[in-house]
Amino acid sequence: MQLLGPLLGPGDPPPFSVHNERGKAPLLLLCDHASKVVPKALGDLGIPASELARHIGWDIGGLDAAIELSLALDAPLVASGYSRLVIDCNRWPGGEGSTPEVSDNTPVPANVALTKEQVDARAEACFWPYHREVARQLDRMTAGGRHICLLVMHSFTPVMAGFVRPWHVGVLWNDDPRLPHPLLDELRRDPSLVVGDNEPYSARDPYEYTLAAHAKPRAIPYCSLEVRQDLIDTPAEARAWGRRLAAPIGAAVTAALG
Repeated sequence: MQLLGPLLGPGDPPPFSVHNERGKAPLLLLCDHASKVVPKALGDLGIPASELARHIGWDIGGLDAAIELSLALDAPLVASGYSRLVIDCNRWPGGEGSTPEVSDNTPVPANVALTKEQVDARAEACFWPYHREVARQLDRMTAGGRHICLLVMHSFTPVMAGFVRPWHVGVLWNDDPRLPHPLLDELRRDPSLVVGDNEPYSARDPYEYTLAAHAKPRAIPYCSLEVRQDLIDTPAEARAWGRRLAAPIGAAVTAALG
């Protein structure tokens, strides 16, 4: 599929959204896979809407939970604007998983044999604007030496490759325990929760972009939080989980910055 000119047109939504920008909490929330929207220039990517609405197209419930969490904690939130199948905002552009030709056994015809120019066009339209806004918000929030944390909201499918995942939530982190350790402790205070430590994914995987690009260079406490999608697959349930997670996340942020 050859593209001439800008990928995004006048009828396309922006590549990111900002919520509660003036929130006073020392925490920036992100949602890398907030949307299943595809630019009009790319059509339907060659897949039906039912496939795009699956977990392969976006993090189901992730944005609704993140917005509620933003309100409950009074924390700013930056959310991506386009489907992860257009370009994944948590993968290095052009690298593993950035524009998958097949995702969870679903072929994506529009992603087959993309040229570097085509990948770059998607990145310029949908990836870099989001990450430039993340950097701008981090610069703003850390001005004057203020200490903050970074937390990325994700959601995960309850079954992958035939494996029924037992976790309700998972904390993903790399080599900085300041935020993930107290968050794991706080979540495990609830005996009804099965909590994953770098499950069902790991922030130590080399294809992870967001935390490596933004948090590690700034040496700020960080982690990702995954919530199982069958728990947040309606707006009401997602908002309820956002409220439920606010207290443990708030306590963990306080501990990380203490």
